[in-house]
Amino acid sequence: MGGGQLHVFFFPMMAHGHMIPTLDMAKLFAGAGVKSTIITTPLNAQHFEKSVQRVTQLLGHDMGIRTVDFPAAAAGLPEGCESVDQIPSDDMIPNFFRATAMLREPLERLLDELRPNCLVADMFFPWATAAAAKFGIPRLVFHGTSFFALCASESMRLYKPQRQASSDDEPFLVPNLPHQIKLTKMQLSESDRQDVETDLSKLLKLVKETELTSYGVVVNSFYELEPDYANHYRGVLGRRAWHVGPVSLCNRGIEDKVQRGKITSIDEHECLKWLDSKKPNSVIYVCFGSVADFAASQLFEIAMGLEASGQQFIWVVRRPKNEEEEREDWLPEGFEERMRERGLIIRGWAPQVLILDHEAIGGFVTHCGWNSTLEGVSAGVPMVTWPVFAEQFYNEKLVTEVLRVGVSVGVLQWKRTGGGGGGVGREGVAAAVRRIVLGEEAEEMRRRARALKDKAKKAVEEGGSSYSDLNGLIEELRSYQA
Repeated sequence: MGGGQLHVFFFPMMAHGHMIPTLDMAKLFAGAGVKSTIITTPLNAQHFEKSVQRVTQLLGHDMGIRTVDFPAAAAGLPEGCESVDQIPSDDMIPNFFRATAMLREPLERLLDELRPNCLVADMFFPWATAAAAKFGIPRLVFHGTSFFALCASESMRLYKPQRQASSDDEPFLVPNLPHQIKLTKMQLSESDRQDVETDLSKLLKLVKETELTSYGVVVNSFYELEPDYANHYRGVLGRRAWHVGPVSLCNRGIEDKVQRGKITSIDEHECLKWLDSKKPNSVIYVCFGSVADFAASQLFEIAMGLEASGQQFIWVVRRPKNEEEEREDWLPEGFEERMRERGLIIRGWAPQVLILDHEAIGGFVTHCGWNSTLEGVSAGVPMVTWPVFAEQFYNEKLVTEVLRVGVSVGVLQWKRTGGGGGGVGREGVAAAVRRIVLGEEAEEMRRRARALKDKAKKAVEEGGSSYSDLNGLIEELRSYQA
């Protein structure tokens, strides 16, 4: 593969929760002198362009984008549907994964043409390992989640402890983990709960198998956050893994923080001005990520709960795709008028890292997606955990039981859409919000959260654990190439 500059391909799943951390990771590699190329589809390229432009023009780093056409029509998807966030209905998810599998050939053409030294490909592309191997290129897997969730899901896959539970709500122990972690069947996906094979569970099985055949796994986490699980994943489960996070910390300036993901639905200066008028630790930030859809009735309860909590808040609301925009029956009558001083509602996409980093933010109500969880940790704020689906129930356990920097809102059921798992009433919302802001328990959580924030910052600085892992990985790829 010759000498010269190291060249790495980054190929994220077409979903904001995967594209954003992959972009940040590509920036980190570029900052370390690596030529970084992001592979994506034409419609998704726009989400990367501004950031890539900034990195190349302002910082002089070597970064680019190459596109592969997304075969929407061939997979039976509507034209222009190029990301998970755009799938019109859940029954089209298999079509979407069928389309992603068709990307193998165009990816192989790019690998053949450009011959990078390494391919960092998303977990949802298990075929990428064999595609890269064709050209003697090592493939790294990017899951986009925590060591804790990786360990817990592997324990579930190996031991199937849910089979021992006599009912859906009887807690069972997730075996062979450093902590005593209990779950119920209701907190598992449909296929795990019923122990049946689906297209998705078959894909996830392949994902786990290719972890072992790939060159290794790159994790958006830092050693000091979950040392027991970083050790368990490498030592007990025998995975080669490097932690390079929190990758969001590579965004230092306001523009870097704003230009991640979609165009924000609020002017960042207006948002910052509102926050500047508030006291430190006095505002709760409420946001459930880019995929979770809540029923109007659940949003209504959240609104009533926020009002009843007596706390100031910023609430980011995504409406289900099929609801008419005009009908805002999820908002209690006169709510915005009453909350004018106390609350700010953002409809659509918010500059999350920018908001969380503001000193006025005193807590975060989150769906426990890993990016959000880690951004909350990096901002040093206590969390109210409200998992919806995917590995979010594992992340909730990490936040509430292992790190002890959050409290559960009490969601009991894994549910992909109409979410909020079985519904949480306004009293539950108000009580959880108050718990992370007021009193001694809140103070202790805040103290622990702040300590983690300091450790996160140190981890990515020169000599820190993530900095060293990233540079160790780059050196290893250099010698692989030599």
